Order: sequence, then C-alpha cells, then structure tokens
Amino acid sequence: MRKTLLPLLLGASALTACAAGPDYKAPATPSAAAGAFIGAASPAVSVAEPDGDWWRLYNDPVLDELVRDALAANTDIRVAVARLEKARAGLRGARSDRLPQTSLSAQPTYGRASAAQTLPGADRENWTVDAGLDVAYEVDLFGRVKRSIEAAKGDVNAAAGDADAVRVAVVADTARAYVDATSSAERIAVAEQTVALLDKSIRITNARFEVGRSDRLDVIRTTALRDQQAALIPSLVADRDSALLRLATLTGRTPQELPAVVREQKVTPDLKQPIPVGDGRALLARRPDVRAAEQRLAADTARIGVATADLYPRITLGGSIGTTAIGGGDILGGGPFRWLLGPLINWAFPNQEANRARIAAAKADASASLATFDGTVLRALEETETALSVYAHALERRDTLKAAREAADRAARISLARQREGRIDFLTVLDAQRTLAAAESELATAERAVAFAQVDLFKALAGGWTSASPVTASRSGPAL
Repeated sequence: MRKTLLPLLLGASALTACAAGPDYKAPATPSAAAGAFIGAASPAVSVAEPDGDWWRLYNDPVLDELVRDALAANTDIRVAVARLEKARAGLRGARSDRLPQTSLSAQPTYGRASAAQTLPGADRENWTVDAGLDVAYEVDLFGRVKRSIEAAKGDVNAAAGDADAVRVAVVADTARAYVDATSSAERIAVAEQTVALLDKSIRITNARFEVGRSDRLDVIRTTALRDQQAALIPSLVADRDSALLRLATLTGRTPQELPAVVREQKVTPDLKQPIPVGDGRALLARRPDVRAAEQRLAADTARIGVATADLYPRITLGGSIGTTAIGGGDILGGGPFRWLLGPLINWAFPNQEANRARIAAAKADASASLATFDGTVLRALEETETALSVYAHALERRDTLKAAREAADRAARISLARQREGRIDFLTVLDAQRTLAAAESELATAERAVAFAQVDLFKALAGGWTSASPVTASRSGPAL
C-alpha cells in the first residue's frame, strides 16, 4: 500500500501546478487617461502629486482634529472595516483547504445487547467506546483550491479598496460640513453687518424726516429693506446648526458632545496656494474605487477557474484510524484497533450541464466586473475634470463678485454723503444700499462655493490612502 500511495502523492503534487480557467491580467485603461487633466491649465492648480493628508494644507488645527476623530470613530468606516475583516476571514478559510482536513471523534455509550448478539456467559449490559481520527486531503489537480484562494484574495483587496473609498468620502464630508458651518457663520456676520448698516440708515432717515427733509415713505422703505435682510439670519443660523449636527455624527458624537471650539469657529478655511492634482495615470492608481473594481474583476476571473475545475475529477486522499472497545477494556490494544487508507474520487460525469452553466455564469460575472471597472475609470476622470472646472469657475466668480462688492460699497457711501448734502433723492440711496446688501450676500455665497469646490476637488483626487495594504494575488497584474 505504501509503495503504491507514494507515487500517487508525488504525481498529484506535480499536477497541482496546473489550474483551470483563465489567468488574470490587469485590464488596460485608455491611453488618453494617463496624461494631464484638461483643467490642469488653470493657475489655481499645479501638476504636483496630491498630498494624502490634503486637509492639512488648510493649516487649521480644529479641522485636523475633526478629521482624526472621524477616521477613528465614524460608523460608516467601522462598517467598512468590519466587512474587510470578514473578507480576510474568508481568505483564511480558503487557504485552509490547502491543508489536510482532520476530525477527531469519541463516543462512549452504555447499552444492553440482545441475547442473540451476545456470546454465552458474556455480560449483555456494558460500556462501548468508539474513537477515531479521520484525515482527508484534496489533491488540487486542476487548481480548484488555488483559484478559490485567488478569488478570496481579490475579495480582500476589493474590500480594502472599499474601506479606503469610505475613508475618502468621510474625510471629504467632514471637511465639507466644517466649511458649511464656518461659512454659515461668516454669512450670518455679513447679514448682521448689513442689518446694522440699514439700522444706521433708518436713524439718518428718521432724523431727516423729523426736520422735514425726508418723507415718511422713505423711512418705511428703509425699514422694509432692513427687515428683509434680518429675515435671512434665522435660515442661516439653521444652516449652521445643521452643519454642526452633521459634524457630530461624522465624528461619532452625539450633538451634545461636539466640542465648543468647533462651534466657535467663524473663519472658513481657504487655500492660498495652487492645489496639486497630478495627472490621470497617478489618479487611477490612487483612486480606491478603481482599485476595488479591478480587484473584483480579479476575483471573478479566478471564480471562472473554480467553476471550470468542477468539470474534472476531484480526488481526495483519506485515512482513518480508530478503535472500538467493549466494556472499557484496552481501547488501544491490537484487537479493537482499526485503520484504513485510500483515495476518494468524485466526478460529475457524463452529465456536466450544471457545471457548464456555472462556468457561463462566472464568465458573465467577470464580463460585468470588467464593464464596471471601465465605468469606474471613466467616472473617476469625469469627476476630477468636473471638479477642476467647477473650482476654476468658482474662483473666477468670486473674484468678479469681490470687485462688484467693492464698487457697491463705494456707491453706497457716496450716495449717503450726497444725500446729506441734498444732492440726490432717497430712492437713489435706497437702491445703492439694496445693491450693496445683495453684493455682500452673493460674495459670501461665492466664498462658500469656492470652499465647497476645493473639498470636492480633493475628494475626486482621492488622496493617497495606504492604510489597508492589499493582499498580493499570485496572478494579479500590476497596479494601474
């Protein structure tokens, strides 16, 4: 038996180098995607590689602390990490199939045998002890186990990419909520300044009315404009409260636990230097959603091999040793001791239509994963180019509104001075004040839009996440 079994084991080991199904190759991306971005011509950005910790470019300690808390306690990140751990557990399970499977059993029983089953003079009631050790090892002739491990590695890498994508989104959402809170505070301050300016105008108009140099209608009109501006403040306060509540949730806190220093922030973080954006090739290598899609394709390609291996015989080498003793005697003695050794062959033949259907389904899954990968690449480029365009035009709009606000401020001051001199009527002054109020509001909104556009651009660029190191698959192609 030993002389027969040894060549069989050696031959099986040699055949395990073969694996059914296609070998995975990393999909190609459009050559045009590797170059510079269309929007990189803007002076607001540079072609330098983005920093992974992009939020530190704002040099805002409060924002840094909020991001740190979000990465440590955000519930979406915790869910993604748990799914990654589940995928890693699946990989450990797949790897265990390369090892012999063992089971140990022991069954003591007490019973009474029939008289016909008992030797004369023997005790009909007695203990029976049955114990054994079973060992089984699947000879991976056609790579079913190997492909299963490769598929599990792809699942782990995809889950790691998903976790990093969640981190990118959470950091961007945290920065966006912080910007929303601070910009709302700035807009509230602008609205309050406008109301204060109109209060001063009301006092002047009232004084002129009392000496007969102005009409009562002028006072009413100025008061109406002042009330319109004051009515904007409650909605702005509500916007700020909403942003602060989002910050609490994103950082894993209840609303009551949000630090007071966050509520006190009233200056929106802004960048004074060009944003580094890199190029398309670096973007696709950096984006975690692209990595996740590529690894899902690798996993689905490996599953074609798993399904294909079922077309061929599955050979399991098994062995068993055990003993059965009656009456609690010498259970390790030669009499009750037993053993067996031999191969087990399973083969669904000749009807293999079910296996071929599973192969076709696996190929369809791989085709869908390839299409998903291609779509993810295109969306990554689209999101980045869109973010670049929105940011450039947001800056342009802000600069224009700054000039408009300065002109409106000069016009309002000149009109007030001329009104005191009696050189212009009140309607001209009121129109100048209304224009200034609108310019102030639009500029504050534009500042907010610029800050949002910066965060969206950083989110599209995805940072440089390397916190979840991928498992290197034996057949995976190079990183994109």
